[in-house]
Amino acid sequence: MQKKLSVLVIAMVFGLSACSLLPKRDDDTKNWSAEKLYAEARDEMNSGSYEAAIKLFERLESNYPFGTYAAQAQMEIAYAHYKAQDQAEALAAVERFIKLHPNHPQVDYMYYLRGLINFNDQLGFLSFIYSQDPTERDPKATREAFAAFKALVDKFPNSKYAPDSIARMNYLVNAMAQYEVHVANYYFRRGAYLASLNRAQAAVQEYTDAPAREEALFLMMRSYDKLGMPVLRDDTQRVLVLNYPNSRFLNPNARGDAPWWRFWSKSGPRPSPSDAVK
Repeated sequence: MQKKLSVLVIAMVFGLSACSLLPKRDDDTKNWSAEKLYAEARDEMNSGSYEAAIKLFERLESNYPFGTYAAQAQMEIAYAHYKAQDQAEALAAVERFIKLHPNHPQVDYMYYLRGLINFNDQLGFLSFIYSQDPTERDPKATREAFAAFKALVDKFPNSKYAPDSIARMNYLVNAMAQYEVHVANYYFRRGAYLASLNRAQAAVQEYTDAPAREEALFLMMRSYDKLGMPVLRDDTQRVLVLNYPNSRFLNPNARGDAPWWRFWSKSGPRPSPSDAVK
């Protein structure tokens, strides 16, 4: 047994020695200029090789930390992680850039990118979710995306990314309102009419301009009816008819429009800006 152990130790020693004698693989990028590193990284980015692009941008930042390319590389790293659908790394890179460069001329883009990352998490990166109402999921990402876009609009009202951010904020407000209606419907189907009424009221009071307000009023009307409150039921119906005279909820034969939340996949702004960092 001792002899076998000695042979094993000797073999390990020779193995380690052999490894140390092997020629080390040269790093082809160590002598590259900043311009070449950036160009190669952009080529990888354009071809969809985001992991390779990230490594080159990281090497660029490491080799030229005080050059004009360092901040650019940091932005590109954040965008590459976003394109690679790595939300956690993308957000970390965005927060790092904002902390290091609060006065950078393009810091507004990083605020915008933070919103896009959360926005796409709320929607989901895969196209199949466009057939599923996003308000049926946890609204945490919705609120975070709204807060991110609001931070951009509040801090940089004249930013070229502000109009798209406002459009997305409107969409997210609708999503938050519809989530309340979704929960109200859930309670109503299970006979919890008071809980349904409370959630529908919240949607009506907090999201006055959201499309979901129409259905929320209808749910309020039905909940009052189930709770045996005809006066409040009739008052709510009058408000519903006054604001939505052609409401599909009052006309069982009406087909209604396509769900409001599907517009984004067809006609709304794209999840990534056309003038992203080049």
